[in-house]
Amino acid sequence: MNRKILALLLIIALIFNLSGCDTKDKRYQAQFLELFDTATTIIGYAKDKATFSQTAQMIYDELKVYHELYDIYNDYERINNIKTINDNAGIAPVKVDQKIIDLLKLGQKAYDLSGGKVNIAFGSVLAVWHQYREEGLDDPDKAELPPIDVLKEKAQHTDMNKVIINEKDSTVYLEDPEMRLDVGAIGKGYATERVAQYMIDKGYTSLLLSVGGNVRAIGSREEKQKAWNVGIQNPDLESKDKYLMITELENLSLVSSGDYERYYTVDGKRYHHIIDPDTLMPAEYFTAVSIICEDSGLADALSTTVFSMSLEDGKKLIESLPGVEAMWVEKDGEIVYSSGFESYIKK
Repeated sequence: MNRKILALLLIIALIFNLSGCDTKDKRYQAQFLELFDTATTIIGYAKDKATFSQTAQMIYDELKVYHELYDIYNDYERINNIKTINDNAGIAPVKVDQKIIDLLKLGQKAYDLSGGKVNIAFGSVLAVWHQYREEGLDDPDKAELPPIDVLKEKAQHTDMNKVIINEKDSTVYLEDPEMRLDVGAIGKGYATERVAQYMIDKGYTSLLLSVGGNVRAIGSREEKQKAWNVGIQNPDLESKDKYLMITELENLSLVSSGDYERYYTVDGKRYHHIIDPDTLMPAEYFTAVSIICEDSGLADALSTTVFSMSLEDGKKLIESLPGVEAMWVEKDGEIVYSSGFESYIKK
């Protein structure tokens, strides 16, 4: 077996009683912890563990490509990634892989669709929040909020029109030397979708991928020919109930955003990582939002979008999009659904 699998892949064979089923394949689960700074889980079917390990390795290898290309913190040998673009802001265009150009084009669409709530050129502001959050986590007694004047200054360098994409030359250039890209609102979901499409093209018809909570269902559960059961995390982490509900997904994506994911505490108040571009502060409308639609990249963008807007505006947006449903958990715990969301909840 490949040494990467030995080092990074924790494979647990989940063998069910398959009497009465047409297939002889068994169900397996794999998990690796390295990519996109999160846990990735794969559930699928194979005749044996070795065969499933090969499938898991394919997914790992493909996802790793996107992880390295979309990284804003690390350099990789012979790879021009998002960090490379940021490092060359105001200096020179950077020749990049088409996978980066495709992601940035999605970012432009997400910006327009969200009315600016999702802005991949918002990195200079997010970097300040990241610094203060990391320092606050390292030394909670000295945790502080970023000065608003610093945030306002950084916000002057977030103009999407200054992200210059030259598809003919395969280059990306940031005209503003102080601008920084941050694709955190769309990168993981988009990568999940592209890897799912890669596996579909390879002939796979029954897989469940979860990349840090960005869930993409391919087909249905093979052993029962039923939709995949996917739980929605309860934002109340102290509750005895881990999930708010179980959804049933077939060829669909589920992406959630919440204030319980990445946060730090200042003077007894939690400050999470989803920053509203209008206020430059963490969005305070909801505790959590979940999106169901086919495309995981779109779901990722929309979960951030509606988390950062009022319920009225968010519902109006979701109801205008065919094949998209949403669920909101308000600050008082009340749950609100879009018109078709409840049809996906397991009875």
